[in-house]
This record gives sequence, C-alpha cells and structure tokens, in this order.
Amino acid sequence: MGEHGVLTSGGDAVLFMGLNSKGPNPMRRLLAVALAVLLSACTVPQTTTSGDAPAGAKPRLVVFLVVDGLPQRQVVDYRDQLAPDGLARFLDRGAWFSDAHYGHAHTATAPGHAVMLTGAYPYRTGIIGNEWRDNATGEMEYCTGDAAHKYIGHETKKLDGTSPKNLKVETLGDVLKGLNPTAKVIGISIKDRGAILPAGHKGVAYMYQGDTGHFASSTYYMKEHPNWASDFNAANPAHRFFRADWKPVLPDSAYAKSQPDSQKWYTKGGALPKAIGEGDKPAKAFYSQLIASPFSDQLTLEFARAAIAAEGLGQDDVPDILVVSLSGHDYVNHAYGAESRISHDHVLHIDRAFQEFFRHLDDKVGRDNYIAVLTSDHGFTPATGYSQMMGIGAGRMSGSQTVAKLNKALEARFGTGPFIRYISARALVVDRSVTAARGVAFDAVAEEARKLLLAEPAIAAAYTRAELESRSAAGKPLFEQMRRTWYGERSGDVEFAFKPNWILTTSSAATHGSPNPDDTHVPVMFYGPAWVKPGRRDARVEVVDIAPTLAQVLGVPAPPASEGKALPLR
Repeated sequence: MGEHGVLTSGGDAVLFMGLNSKGPNPMRRLLAVALAVLLSACTVPQTTTSGDAPAGAKPRLVVFLVVDGLPQRQVVDYRDQLAPDGLARFLDRGAWFSDAHYGHAHTATAPGHAVMLTGAYPYRTGIIGNEWRDNATGEMEYCTGDAAHKYIGHETKKLDGTSPKNLKVETLGDVLKGLNPTAKVIGISIKDRGAILPAGHKGVAYMYQGDTGHFASSTYYMKEHPNWASDFNAANPAHRFFRADWKPVLPDSAYAKSQPDSQKWYTKGGALPKAIGEGDKPAKAFYSQLIASPFSDQLTLEFARAAIAAEGLGQDDVPDILVVSLSGHDYVNHAYGAESRISHDHVLHIDRAFQEFFRHLDDKVGRDNYIAVLTSDHGFTPATGYSQMMGIGAGRMSGSQTVAKLNKALEARFGTGPFIRYISARALVVDRSVTAARGVAFDAVAEEARKLLLAEPAIAAAYTRAELESRSAAGKPLFEQMRRTWYGERSGDVEFAFKPNWILTTSSAATHGSPNPDDTHVPVMFYGPAWVKPGRRDARVEVVDIAPTLAQVLGVPAPPASEGKALPLR
C-alpha cells in the first residue's frame, strides 16, 4: 500500500482477485461483479458529463497514447501547423496541462513508462533505468528482461524484454482486471519496455521485432499468438514501406522554427526526403531502419487497429485499456535533436497519423465511448552542437573517462583501487570488496566520490547512499527528484544529476535523463467529451497524476502504490 493508498479500496481489490482466482464459477463471478459495483459507488463520486454518455457512465475504452521522447515544447511550438483533428483534438477540444512534469531525476524510457499507469515513481516501481547492474553480481539487468520467457516465434536474446517481472507495483490495468477479469488490457509498441510496463502484470504486450518487421508477444502472456496477430504478421505490412520516401509534410518555408538539414552534429541521414531501406528486398537492416521514421508509427497504429477489431475493445460495458507507445520519435531525436527539421517534420507526421487513428476510433468505438490520453516518457535535452551554436553553455560527459578520473583521485587518497566499479543507472557503484580489503570505510569512499563528482563541470548534484536512505540531505538541490529515482536494492551508491544542457553520451547528437525541464516537461492531455471539459490548465501537475485521474473516471481504486492526485477534467 502506498503512502496515499486507501486501505478500504486496497482490501476490496484483494478480495475481488481472490474471488476470481480459482477459475470460472457463476456465483463467485456474480458476487465479484456486485462487489465491484458497490465499490465504485462508495469510492468514486459520479461525474456530470456532457456528450451522449449519461452522467456517471464509464468509458468503454481508455486509449493511452505515448510518443516516446516528445517534449512539451514541440507540441506547442508547432501548434499552428497541426492537422485539424490530430494533436489539435487535445489542444482545442480536450483538457491539456501546460506545466506537466516528471518528478524523478533519471528521465529515461523505462522509468517513464513505469510511472504512467502505476502513478508511482521509480523508488516504488523498482524501474530505475532501461538497464542497471545487479548489486551483488555486477551482471547487467534489463528493465523487462526475464530469462524464464521467450518471444513467440522469434529469437530471444539475453537482455530482451519479455515480462513485467521487474515491475514491483500494480498498474491501473492490473487493478481493473483484478476487479473484472473480462476487462482487456493491451500494450503495443516498437520497444518492448514501451508495451510491457504500461500493460502491467495482467495485461498483454506486443512488441516489434527488428529482424522480421512483425509484432510478437512472449510466453509470459500466452503460448501462441491469436489468429488475428498471426494473420497481421503473415501479411508482412512493413514491406509496403520498403524504399518508401520520407517526405516533408509541409513546404520548406514552414520549417523556419527548426534547424536546417545536415548539421555537422547530426548522425547520418539527417536530411529529407530520404528513402527507407536499401537493396532489392526487405531484410533485417530495413526492419531496423524503419524504426526511426514515420512509417514505424503507421505500422504500430495499424496493429492497434487490428487489436481493436479482433479483441472487441470498447465493444461492451466492461472498460478496456489500449496502450499504444510510438517509439520512433525517440530515435529521431537521439540522432538529430528535437530542434532539427527532421524531428519537427516527424511530429507533423505523427500528428497526421493520430488524426486518422482518431477517425477510426470514432467509427469503430464511438466518439462518446472512449477517453484518450496523450503523454510522453521524457522530454529531450537539446543537441550539444545546437546549444553551443546558440551560445549556450553545454557539453558531454563520458562515463568511462569519468570513472577512470575518479578512481585515480580516490587511489591517491585511499590507496590501490579501483574503488568505483562502474556507473549503473546514473549512479556510481563503489566496490565493497576493495574498500574492505583496504580497510577503508565504505561511506568515506562514497562521500569522497560525491565531492569529486561535484567538481565536474557537468554535475549539478550528487548524493550518497547514506544520504538517500536517511534523507539527511532533504531540501538540498534536486534531492527530492533524485530520491524518487533511487531504489536501494538496485540503485548504486552515489546518485548524480546533470546541469542543464549537459549529457552523458559520446555516441548520439542528443539525449535525455536529467531532472531539468527540457527532460521532465512533457504533454499530459485528455480527450473524451463525456468526461473532459475542454481547456488549458496551467497549474503544475505530474505524470503520476494520470493513473489516479483515469481510476476516478473508470470508477475503480487508484493503483495501490500511486502517489498522484486526480486531475480536474471537468
């Protein structure tokens, strides 16, 4: 139970799960449904709605949309170029929160996707990064890795994501299915972590396979794919994008707000138009290249349409959840930066794809039967080259070089090392075997490493394990954000955070992962005429608020670990 959990709701949720855990039983199911109705009436007030849905009605479908790596600034900066019914549906006819942020420090894909529908930060979810090292063995751990399960019909590599085992808390979908097992929760994404973490423990996830262009689930969820998914893959829909040209949506003159193509800091391929794929026929290289293009977004949304039709999502009074996380934008921004023309254009392509998807939802589910939500897992620090060109102080830090430098200084004080093993999920890991062998206090080494880190030009704040455990540094710069990131069993020993415009990479044009607004400020927008009063809301909110907000709309308890608040949609 989280700090803000309700014991009554949590207890009832456990009761429902117990009633439904032993297979079909008409009396058990009837009792469970009756209790669910009673719980909804007791815990969630009915809402007066507009549109065709009656007051107090629940949406038949929650459509949870994520654009990986989309900073809020890209939505508002290009607002005048959006299609009439794509992102503008949220901005003009939905509720959107202009000052929405993540409240943790290490803003990466997996932590963000874990926050969204749990309403909990990494110190509760356990998802501290995309990967981290095991504190006991030093072995690399992947956020959704689970060696007990394999992709269906595809090769499964050591660190591939196949289950939500590492997610330590429940999602909204887990709560929903605990109350009514007939509810359907489906997550779809190019990235495994983008599908698995929002879908939770009781949902189903489908992820893109870069060697075939297909979508696959894993044996955690099922033994074999349903016919509709197999049929989708058998048609090889990715192939129609082979050698397709990515062309700008608008004339060249429309891109004055972004940087021209082919800047010196771009990685290869930073100019439009460009063809996707090479050679005579689709092959593995093409399936991978497809990801960082608008065509992967189209493909993901097509798979979502197939799921809606075949699974009957939103077709009865039992609410379902569909999560669609579009991954391509993150790859584009890493390669060229969010200020690039190619990223600008990619936003416009996504916008047009959403317009078509909304029309499909209106037709197949009904405009007044679903609520749509849009957010992102993190923003993006501008490309270092761009910041420097604009006269802004910026730079890069190499993890391996920094560790070597720190070890040299620590050895000068404490004797032969090395004392720092590596960086894991934005934290230094101190080698306890070395401190023990040298007779040096572990905390003394960690504190010295913290002081050395703070002397680096990139570092804004650093805190030791002792400070994070005791909260003795409460009130100091960025401490709360960093505490929310730190999960003791998995995190390292000296957590650190970057100054604005500094990044930890030597291989890409731009990245994310800081507690600074460029990385934390993301869209949080809702659409659903029956439940949402249109308008801009300017109060600061956080992404943890999404899960309890949707729980209130659905008439179910918020996820037990949730620490957010229900947002004002009316």
